[in-house]
Amino acid sequence: MLFLLNDVVLNLSGAKLSPKVAGRRFRALPFNVVSKLGQELYAEDPLLHFDKPERARRLATLIIAKAPSINAALFVAPAYGCAPEDVTLRYANVDFEVMARLSSAQDQGVLDTVSTDRQVWRRLAA
Repeated sequence: MLFLLNDVVLNLSGAKLSPKVAGRRFRALPFNVVSKLGQELYAEDPLLHFDKPERARRLATLIIAKAPSINAALFVAPAYGCAPEDVTLRYANVDFEVMARLSSAQDQGVLDTVSTDRQVWRRLAA
């Protein structure tokens, strides 16, 4: 199972905490709490997906467990150590073909923020 976290494709297959197990284990945890957790993590480290990939995988697993239709999340912190509420977030459901293309580009070492943005987030001008 692939999950796009900002501009990194995470492979959640074989994760210690699978989305199915996480869904049962964290059933009582509301989705907005998972979102706030993500904001707190990215406020502390805006490059979480690079600096702490295992923590990023756990966050992605929680997101999928609470909202199975989501397979991409974008957390943007304006600075290290900012307030969690200053971290903007977006969720998306990325088409399988696009996700496979992103994963392949990452495997080849050519996936970057600009190409990810153009294919998924569309934040930058064309």
